[in-house]
Amino acid sequence: MNVAIGGVSAHLPPALVADREIEDRIHRESPGFTPRPGAIRKLSGIKTRHRAAPGELASDLAAAAAAKLLSGAGLGAHEVDLLVFASASQDLIEPATAHVVAAKLGASCPVFDVKNACNSFLNGVQVAEALILSGQYRRVLVCTGETGSRVVRWSVADREQFVDSLAGYTLSDAGAAMLLESSPAPGIFYRDFSADSSCWDVSSIPGHGGANFRNPVADGYIRGDGRTLMESVVRGIRPQLDAALARTGLSRDDFALFCVHQVGVPHLRVFLECSGVPEDKLVVTIADHGNVASCSLPLQLSLALESGRCGPGDKVAFIGLAGGISVGTVFAELPS
Repeated sequence: MNVAIGGVSAHLPPALVADREIEDRIHRESPGFTPRPGAIRKLSGIKTRHRAAPGELASDLAAAAAAKLLSGAGLGAHEVDLLVFASASQDLIEPATAHVVAAKLGASCPVFDVKNACNSFLNGVQVAEALILSGQYRRVLVCTGETGSRVVRWSVADREQFVDSLAGYTLSDAGAAMLLESSPAPGIFYRDFSADSSCWDVSSIPGHGGANFRNPVADGYIRGDGRTLMESVVRGIRPQLDAALARTGLSRDDFALFCVHQVGVPHLRVFLECSGVPEDKLVVTIADHGNVASCSLPLQLSLALESGRCGPGDKVAFIGLAGGISVGTVFAELPS
């Protein structure tokens, strides 16, 4: 028995924000500091980002993607055995956002959250697969909703703080969902994860946690050293991917698609250089959709399926890169 991908879906809020609009807002809200025109585009390669509507929550984005997926699969929410919300964002500290998503879908199954920065969704898939293989569940819905636009620092004191806040200017809002099912058909056939937790403070949102509970407003913005983060992640990519290919007896040419987390165009170029993955096997979403955090991998697969770039019987690789630092590799064959 295998765990097959029964479907995938993404939801992108229609409102778009261009880099010039971001620079204008920073200028308006930052007395004494004005970013150089075109600086954000030059540093990130991102043209537009999606923005959730006022009052729209991470659970709304996840529920929208999940509802679309279930409808396309001809399933009702009552036919889901377990719902996992796997995201860097959340509606509340407590309870788990999975409860909110389930309520919006009308599901009554067990639920829980999985959180590991931008690798949250891939880890959610990892957990779901293990639980299905254990026999506890037959059909698991893994979903995510990201509202990264809510943790952006707009009032910047100087260039140093602007650079420290740059990760926030790449963020985009989105929702995604994937259905995993027990099946005799081919499915997930390889998974490997690693971490370098000594780098946990390279990128963070300090507020709203126990360490900064008393000052969530001042510390509620994403900050980090993008160069150090990428250098740390790059060290883990090639060895893990090479090991995965060696253990499975496969080559890069055997895959129709490599879905890799995308935080910026320069970072994607570094990934191509260090991984040996051909550029034509990527689905480049970063320029038009921004950094959608944990939605990145399912969004890429969804777009590839819609455009016919991959289909039944194709092998797909998922490569997750996240703050923490975490790296993950999952191989799957799409069911015929």
